[in-house]
Amino acid sequence: MEPLPLELPADTLQHVASELRCHPTDERVALHLDEEDKLRQFKEYFHIPKMQDLPPVDLSLVNKDENAIYFSGNSLGLQPKMVKTYLEEELNKWAKMGVYGHEIGKRPWVTGDETIVGLMNDIVGANEKEIVLMNALTVNLHLLLLSFFKPTPKRYKILLEAKAFPSDHYAVESQLQLHGLDIEKSMRIIKPREGEETLRMEDILEVIEKEGDSIAVILFSGLHFYTGQLFNIPAITKAGQAKGCFVGFDLAHAVGNVELHLHDWGVDFACWCSYKYLNAGAGGLGGAFVHEKHSHTIKPALVGWFSHELSTRFKMDNKLQLIPGANGFRISNPPILLVCSLQASLEIFKKATMKELRKKSILLTGYLEYMIKHYYCKDKEGTKKPVVSIITPSNIEDRGCQLTLTFSVPLKYIFPELEKRGLVCDKREPNGMRVAPVPLYNSFHDVYKFIRLLSSALTSAERKYSSVV
Repeated sequence: MEPLPLELPADTLQHVASELRCHPTDERVALHLDEEDKLRQFKEYFHIPKMQDLPPVDLSLVNKDENAIYFSGNSLGLQPKMVKTYLEEELNKWAKMGVYGHEIGKRPWVTGDETIVGLMNDIVGANEKEIVLMNALTVNLHLLLLSFFKPTPKRYKILLEAKAFPSDHYAVESQLQLHGLDIEKSMRIIKPREGEETLRMEDILEVIEKEGDSIAVILFSGLHFYTGQLFNIPAITKAGQAKGCFVGFDLAHAVGNVELHLHDWGVDFACWCSYKYLNAGAGGLGGAFVHEKHSHTIKPALVGWFSHELSTRFKMDNKLQLIPGANGFRISNPPILLVCSLQASLEIFKKATMKELRKKSILLTGYLEYMIKHYYCKDKEGTKKPVVSIITPSNIEDRGCQLTLTFSVPLKYIFPELEKRGLVCDKREPNGMRVAPVPLYNSFHDVYKFIRLLSSALTSAERKYSSVV
């Protein structure tokens, strides 16, 4: 999907350590990498939670004035500092001029989403007319499926990965039910091989080749929320379309995390949320993509006032002039306060660029992986030290910034100990802990401190676990 860096993370760490005449696990390596980081200033664009402000933190174990180690951007991104300024601008405009705010200012309310949509172009790799900012992810997924999923007696299945995010799973089930189809026969789920956590690309392509004639829509995650596996979007798209399928993606965990080229890859449709890597806040404004090749052939099944061309929208003659392409899928006016928070984040991405962010992310997550494997992999001597396993693929082209970890000690003992020490990550059933160092606001020294505090948390957790077994 993207060219590999000239050097793998482990090799970079070895070279830096050699220059510094120390081991790659030495703190000096992390500090050096931060000094050389071209993106280090972007951390200042965000509010970083303090130890003292996090509810689970045990203040006897931390310096209350230090920043927390926030590795949960895959769940909720941090707040850009400009969010408050932009919100206050619109609140003041509303207070001072009321209805005139619809047409006045740098983000007129009637076209608020359109004023910032261009900032998404490079993030998803599409042209402006293929992108629309609206609603929330699952609402957009439903709207897209209503247009792209048109089952016939011969082509009636939707293909998706096993353990897709529950909302995607429910959306597919309800779309099948809407068409009166049998879910068991029409919902084709690809599972990993026995004993494996992630899907093999050859298995995905084999199913598409064998069953593609009966599949109407392929709907995959761009990046799996639990395992952290990044799917080969262009290869899945090409294989699916060769069999006559429409191919779409839920990019919730891919957008703002990895480089995307939706237009060039020929993806039919996609949707995403903005509260994870795009840092737009809980319930932030979602987005959708419809390839321009469908501008005049695929139309929205549900329309509203904002599906109508702006130039004649206010004629009120009730004769729909549908906007071609993605913008025609809009139904209602944009929520301007949500536009504000998304704008604050997208402007940062514009300055940083996805290319540079991905470059840093590969090394940052590679450093985390190196440290975990060095200290916590299962050793040949069979000692009783805690073991931490990584279920996320080790190939850098098959993952984003997230690593999903499992532990030899039950997670229910480990996670509270991490929270007490100001380590912010999250756990997902059945037994995974997701750790996501985000290149916009996380540093290499954050990773170094994470490993040190993980050691303390594991020692405490193991002691408590031993007392009950």
